[in-house]
Amino acid sequence: MFRSRRTPKGGGIFLEMDAAKAEARARGLEVVDLSIGASDLPPPPEALQALKQSIDDPATYGYCLKSGTLPFLEAATQWYFRRYGVQLEPSREALSLVGSQEGLAHLLMAIADPGDVLLMCDVAYPSYFGAAKVAGLEAHLMPLGPDLLPDLWAVPEAVARRAKAVLLNYPNNPTAALASEDFFVEALRFCQHYNLLLIHDNPYLDQALTPTPSPLALTGGRERVVELFSFSKSYHLAGFRLGFALGNAEAIGSLEALKAPIDFNPYLGIQRMGMAALGIPQARLQADAQTWARRRSAMTAALAEQGWAVALPEAGMYLWARLPAGLALDDLQFAKQLVAQTGVALSPGRAFGPGGVGYVRFALVQPEAVLRQSAGKIGAFIRQLAAD
Repeated sequence: MFRSRRTPKGGGIFLEMDAAKAEARARGLEVVDLSIGASDLPPPPEALQALKQSIDDPATYGYCLKSGTLPFLEAATQWYFRRYGVQLEPSREALSLVGSQEGLAHLLMAIADPGDVLLMCDVAYPSYFGAAKVAGLEAHLMPLGPDLLPDLWAVPEAVARRAKAVLLNYPNNPTAALASEDFFVEALRFCQHYNLLLIHDNPYLDQALTPTPSPLALTGGRERVVELFSFSKSYHLAGFRLGFALGNAEAIGSLEALKAPIDFNPYLGIQRMGMAALGIPQARLQADAQTWARRRSAMTAALAEQGWAVALPEAGMYLWARLPAGLALDDLQFAKQLVAQTGVALSPGRAFGPGGVGYVRFALVQPEAVLRQSAGKIGAFIRQLAAD
């Protein structure tokens, strides 16, 4: 009898929350979903227009081989040059991805062997844990400090010497933390000391009000960094699954070789859509960043009025909050009961790794007025818990 290999159950908590949201809707509640980080802002019209025009172009209908991606990769490397002043070689230091989540999973398979160690934070985007398991890697989880950054040098030397890569993500999901250039300089020094690849997942760079550093652009970056970029957050195009990897030519080549027998490249029309998006003036992206900043301020202020003090982050579309003291519920129970009674859905912190137990994540994907109303419902729910 055929037996399939078991796959990781990294999405189990989100499946529980999805069922809880469905049950709340079935009972007539209007669900305000702050659990999923899918931007509610509109995509750039230029990008959608480029896709519409491509649909009427029969030249876009066939398989897209590597040579067909070069215009997209040239646009990506020119975008990076405008942002960070480093000119990369499109054919060797860039690769198109079917979204950065796919790119990361395949990259781990390409640069490491089963049994190797991956250094990553104990609070992280859930797919990181699953990608490491699918690649057969041993994830060494680094705890976050008060600044929500890991202390790389606290990794035991024996572990670091078995590792192949460090995986970082700043601006961060779920914590919304930023990392300074000094932090990345030190991370590169650590990686050089142990001969590691630094993988930086960087989809949230345009949700900061000031420029954020790219480790690839720092001294020594091209020798040991692969950086992943996505169109999901900056351009609100999550469903189109498009991204690109930039960086170390050897690692990019290994990723390309692994992907070649597995998948073709994204539909050419989607690539043209991405090229149009990359040409959007920075001022328009900053207008979106201001929207996220207003929402962060509105929600933290509204929660404070309800007695829940939550730190105001400097960037991102999320709030990361420890549960109020004295609750007789863990983070998963809290989130499930909250949506069942109020219709407000949050993400339990444990979905983001063992360091997230006791926290919840707010995705600020609703207008400010809705966020304020949701904070009021959350406050009433917490008061009711305290009274019971």
